[in-house]
Amino acid sequence: MDQDVKLPIKSHLEELRKRLTMCAIAVAITTGASFYFAGDIIEVLKSRADGINLQFIEMTEMFGTYCVIAIFMGIALALPYITYQLVMFIRPALTGKERGYLYFLLPAVFLSFAAGVAFGYFVLIPPAAKFLITFGSDIAEPQIRVGNFVSVMVKLLFGIGLCFETPILILFLCKIGIVSPEGLARKRKFAIVGAFILGAIITPTFDPINQSLVAVPLIALYEFGILLARIFRRREKVPKSIASDT
Repeated sequence: MDQDVKLPIKSHLEELRKRLTMCAIAVAITTGASFYFAGDIIEVLKSRADGINLQFIEMTEMFGTYCVIAIFMGIALALPYITYQLVMFIRPALTGKERGYLYFLLPAVFLSFAAGVAFGYFVLIPPAAKFLITFGSDIAEPQIRVGNFVSVMVKLLFGIGLCFETPILILFLCKIGIVSPEGLARKRKFAIVGAFILGAIITPTFDPINQSLVAVPLIALYEFGILLARIFRRREKVPKSIASDT
């Protein structure tokens, strides 16, 4: 009996190990390819911070900066494949209906992440960079290290991209019955507090304006997720009511 219990667990762990290995190989490939374009990415990030003059002090700083960019870019490029491997791993535990929900939402996962990165790049980075660069510039001249600049900007964009997955996550959890739109609506005040806490963590600044630039969209995404869950639930109920009338 014990052996029958252990065998499925062992097979699941082996399956998880294989899929994690495949994900690691994919990230390694995309990271290697991204290293070649790291310099161009730095220039793209600099274009959103007017008047910034980057410099590096340590001999290994520039190489380390290229590595940071390559790793984050590699993970972002490999995200579709990583998501696919995750879906294939949890697929046996889902019902046919739950699998349909998951497959339906997969394209939205990638689009939401891209929308979050675009929001961070076009909306959030310019005011955040301006605040950090100009704050106290009348006392001391800013000399921004390239490693610090790239680390802050890349982590911000990546974090915003993940936060934009909120409506998709809420919709999926509601569809499989883990949470409900009404329950999430009742916990709205906790979501608002959490959004501002995340805003303080994600943004590299301490001023409430830049934190609000993150928190307000997060609150809107939370409400949008609840709205999506209610809309899809109504669409499922409509055919049932029509069928009962006939």
